[in-house]
Amino acid sequence: MAGWDPSELPPIAAARLARFAESRVSSSLLSVPGSVALEAYGFDAVGEAMGAIVESIGWSGYGGCGYGYGGFGGLAGRFGAGTVTSGQGGFAGYAPYVEALYRGWDTAIHRMLIEARAMGADGVVGVRLDRRDLGESTHEFLALGTAMRARGSIHPTTPFSTELSGPDVAVALAAGWVPVTIAMGITVAIRHDDYQTQTQASSMWSGNTEVSGYTELVTYARDDARRQFTHRAARAGAEALLVSRHSLEIHEVELAENHRDHIAEAMFTGTAMARFHQGAVAPTSTLTILPLTRASDRRIRL
Repeated sequence: MAGWDPSELPPIAAARLARFAESRVSSSLLSVPGSVALEAYGFDAVGEAMGAIVESIGWSGYGGCGYGYGGFGGLAGRFGAGTVTSGQGGFAGYAPYVEALYRGWDTAIHRMLIEARAMGADGVVGVRLDRRDLGESTHEFLALGTAMRARGSIHPTTPFSTELSGPDVAVALAAGWVPVTIAMGITVAIRHDDYQTQTQASSMWSGNTEVSGYTELVTYARDDARRQFTHRAARAGAEALLVSRHSLEIHEVELAENHRDHIAEAMFTGTAMARFHQGAVAPTSTLTILPLTRASDRRIRL
């Protein structure tokens, strides 16, 4: 492993690709309908592409929920309004944690695309994203999909990636859309459990009532994650987003004796899409869809 550039493939992955080149045997994770649908649009399966990274991620740097910071850390400048998101980069202290998550996913996807490019592929379809807790604050980020090659003579400079299945990609191509990249938005928000929140959360005193502080927490977490999601897709040159999944996890942290705040981790993932035709009616023939023209290639920034 000495001298290995982390921005490139690990040596073991490079050795696997060398064996793949020698064998000349293609493999696919796609279903039979998926393979047939993409073959009808001029794409052939090349092989399985994978990218992985193991990161040590800690929760260091926690700076509190922003309670009492008013306009700097609080919501809408109200003293004691305690929802702060990592996207604000304020006093919450979770921005470095979110950056570590982005680095894990981005690196796994990047290494998967390096493998795809080494295979001569133009994109990776049906990507599976997986994150596993390996214990002791270490996490594995994995991206795995089927590398596809277009039969045309013009190819994108950077392979595309999508979580969409083979049939879904075929339908998108028929409608005049092409995948650009897998996009995601991640946010960690923290909400100070003030007196009102604690009272509302105690069914003994409040009965059946909304806990407005927790509603605020989950709303702001999802909203900021979606904002990050849209921003990253737009930066890739996309014109539309197809959401594949979204998640929200809640847990609490004890700051002091008998005092806890709540934390929400929200994540959106999906495929950033771009049009590759100029007319009002999408092409329906593979001859007009593939290969991608140079103008379309530049337009979608692949």
